[in-house]
Amino acid sequence: MNHVISAKGLEMHFPGCDALQGVDLNIKQGTVFALLGENGAGKTTLIRILMGYQKASAGSCSVLGLDPVRDELEIRRRVGYVSDAPALYDWMQVGEIGWFASAFYPDGFMDKYREAIERYELPQSRKIRHLSKGQRAKVALALALAHDPELLILDEPTSGLDPLVRREFLESMIERAATGRTVFLSSHQIAEVERVADEIAVLHAGKFRIVDSLSELRDSVHKITVSLSDPLISLPQIEGPTELLSEETEGRQRRFVVRGDAQQVLKLWEGRTGVHQIQARAATLDELFVACTRGIPSKLESDGKQSTGDTATGDTATGDTATERQAS
Repeated sequence: MNHVISAKGLEMHFPGCDALQGVDLNIKQGTVFALLGENGAGKTTLIRILMGYQKASAGSCSVLGLDPVRDELEIRRRVGYVSDAPALYDWMQVGEIGWFASAFYPDGFMDKYREAIERYELPQSRKIRHLSKGQRAKVALALALAHDPELLILDEPTSGLDPLVRREFLESMIERAATGRTVFLSSHQIAEVERVADEIAVLHAGKFRIVDSLSELRDSVHKITVSLSDPLISLPQIEGPTELLSEETEGRQRRFVVRGDAQQVLKLWEGRTGVHQIQARAATLDELFVACTRGIPSKLESDGKQSTGDTATGDTATGDTATERQAS
């Protein structure tokens, strides 16, 4: 199968920081692919490598069948890209920056750009320096979409957008995928991602913890709550194909997030001395994200070294560290 984005063994090492540690990835055409991760997980580094702005320390990747190192200009012509901090010429007006960008693209760019800024209610005569953060984000989105790219790569694209525009934009991403276009979306807005994504990846400590379709994850990931008579009671270890993603204890309740056969786990624990009640339900995407990034410390440390610059302490990510943004 031909993939719009393909990566094999990608590594990126900075002094004192392993931003990516052997990343493998394949994204099919016509997919909305969502990349989730904490601060410093490696999201922006991965995107910069795919766009040719940074050269990987090891491994290989292709975008639209092109090599980002050799074919970076062709990739930028065929891909719409919005960074987490778009670089725009502050002295230009909204209309002027569209005219400037149109020189790099085929005819029709300017017409579609004007349609976009009108839809976003942006005044053509206002200088970029006088725009709010949300308005600047709208300009960046209009520029990225005006040449109707085969692939759209978005790094925190809805940051600063008001709720209505954010919702309309995300719905338009579903429409793009339906026409065969592909969207690669990096975001910390988990509720938004859950509404639009076909495929989900969770990047932690420079490695993927989860890469799968959203529908498959909804069916295979469960949260199990066990009520015990004594919090010190030990439960049999989960074995076989079922994977324990996280475990936490609160009073006499023990909570687990597992991936695989939840019924196997229930049968393993039901009827044991000290077990009062067991409940299982499908885990939310937010719970899955927390399990992948705050799960079992010893396992996470063995899966990916904790020297990747992870600094977040919340449940969701808000951006990538400055180290990630260093040029190669």
